[in-house]
Amino acid sequence: MKDKKNIIIVDTTLRDGEQTAGVVFANREKVRIAKFLNELGVHQIEAGIPVMGGDEKKAIRAICRAGLKASIMGWNRPVIKDIEASLDCGVDAVAISISTSDIHIKHKLKATREWVLEQMVKATEFAKREGMQISVNAEDASRTDLDFLIKFARAAKEAGADRLRYCDTVGIMEPFTIYETIKKIKEAVDIDIEMHTHNDFGMATANALAGIRAGASHVGVTVMGLGERAGNAALEEVVMALKYLYNIDLGFKTEMFVEVAEYVSRASGRELPAWKAIVGSNMFAHEAGIHADGVVKDPATYEAFQPEEVGLMRQIVIGKHSGTASLKAKFAEFGKTLTDHQAQELLPKIRSITISLKRPLFDKEIVYIYEDYFGKRD
Repeated sequence: MKDKKNIIIVDTTLRDGEQTAGVVFANREKVRIAKFLNELGVHQIEAGIPVMGGDEKKAIRAICRAGLKASIMGWNRPVIKDIEASLDCGVDAVAISISTSDIHIKHKLKATREWVLEQMVKATEFAKREGMQISVNAEDASRTDLDFLIKFARAAKEAGADRLRYCDTVGIMEPFTIYETIKKIKEAVDIDIEMHTHNDFGMATANALAGIRAGASHVGVTVMGLGERAGNAALEEVVMALKYLYNIDLGFKTEMFVEVAEYVSRASGRELPAWKAIVGSNMFAHEAGIHADGVVKDPATYEAFQPEEVGLMRQIVIGKHSGTASLKAKFAEFGKTLTDHQAQELLPKIRSITISLKRPLFDKEIVYIYEDYFGKRD
């Protein structure tokens, strides 16, 4: 397992995240998001596609001039003019991307494996001469013949690439297979590998972690897992999983995760679901009586980490599944002491109302029910 000094987080919210169907960031939003990512502790920010020109180029230039600690990367096809556009923005790193799977080579590129290698090498050598840090992206790597992928990785390294980006472009991998694949590539070619995993089968984060376990040193992520189709590996999931499941603390300002997710949610016009892992508002909301009772006694009974660590707060929710312990804890929040007898009397009434309303109760509603039942008291 890698130690924390060897794992680099590459955030592509501003490139792959913005490629989500229907998502457009305003220039000021792109710059704001880049500053957020930098403050969080992201090591490298893939800021966009400079050859698009216009506003895209202006935004990337502004990010490059913002004095951020993070490395700034531009995304490119293996075309010299693309890389020249990236250089013109002032980036210090470039991603050079080309398809490697036969299905892409035949039907999308209408070319050959040899042509793919030639284009990649030519572009990589050019970027190397310009002093760029280089990630060579094997698009659709997960459907690429492994022998050819190893040949591609070896040619990339010889041309001057710093790393290979392994792209599970259509999200068809699973952790056991991806572990074996990354291990084989690492054994065959001594090159850094970046995991770039999509979430079509809900395994983007698991696949990214499996890649790290196999020896990958870089992880491509987006805030909230924003990205094409079902999205990418989520920044907050990868960082917290590394910390709590792999005992690798990257030193991120994780208490900013919710603030950043909410900003990206608004900027992208995409909902931040209440049930979203790590940053969803339900992460620390407890309704079921047994759960709430356990959390009141010791939060560790039903929480993997403290809510404040990601910018959330614990909530005791009063609803159909609440128990007397939940009620007493909720009234304690109001500064009222509820006796066992009162809680037992109140509970059936509260459950009945939550069923009729088909939702939990707001705090004021709970107080009104108490006052109606017991009479208004100081």
